[in-house]
Amino acid sequence: MNSRHLVITGFFWAGSVVQASSREPVEPISTQQLITRLSSAIQSLKTLRCLVDAEERIGRSYTPGLTLMKLSFSPLKVYIKNQKNIEILYVTGQNNNDAWVYPGSFPYITLSLNPTGSLMRKGQHHTVLQAGFGTIADLLGNPNGQSSTVFTRSFRYAGDTLAQGQPAYILRSDYPQFRYITYKAGPNETIHSIANRFGCGEYRILERNSLSIDSKLTEGQALQVPNSYGRRTVLVISAKTSLPTSVTVYDDGGLYEKYTFLNVVPNQLIPAAEFTKDYQGYKL
Repeated sequence: MNSRHLVITGFFWAGSVVQASSREPVEPISTQQLITRLSSAIQSLKTLRCLVDAEERIGRSYTPGLTLMKLSFSPLKVYIKNQKNIEILYVTGQNNNDAWVYPGSFPYITLSLNPTGSLMRKGQHHTVLQAGFGTIADLLGNPNGQSSTVFTRSFRYAGDTLAQGQPAYILRSDYPQFRYITYKAGPNETIHSIANRFGCGEYRILERNSLSIDSKLTEGQALQVPNSYGRRTVLVISAKTSLPTSVTVYDDGGLYEKYTFLNVVPNQLIPAAEFTKDYQGYKL
């Protein structure tokens, strides 16, 4: 079930980064200033509406598409819809902390599913709980941009550009040390805790070791684990909002994932009714 992709007729624009020799200049900025602004802008979000043009490598193929997202933070509320008319609503503290999922096909019955469980993680790099800029925040470290790993410290300001017709900065990490290593699980370790230890995300551990997110690890079990999130990561950041307009990640297999954030509307009140099952137009 791929919850990241939605095609909206007449409302799609690729939003790719455009290099241009003639454009309005952006103010000079250092790497640390850029990371701090980006981290602070993400951490300061109260609400977010956007479209996400996504491309994820699943196995040896790529699945493109566009996802409609509405998010409210503290507590987290998420509504997303994809091109198969699958709708997902997650509201912290409601429905036993399960997500409501309308499958968009027979039997057309809304399900309650664990947002981090195997059914909702199948064919997904990320969980619904990471919708928006959650993964980017994880890449950067703490809210002040003070990174704690060699990989996160590898980000550097790499110039300015135009993104979606607006001035933007490029923040880039080149990490040629990226590779898979053999790691033996310790007592009570989980796929989630190992992914956090290496900052690599859960998906590639699952894929490389033919595991499901529900797999139980035994002490001493040998796993192939990436030693970081990517070999090269390119973030394009709006000079106006300090929020990402795109993130592209490469690993040893080439393009791993790319997300372009379109029609981003931050911190504009989203009525509480839009995070309820009965909101007009929802099929939940």
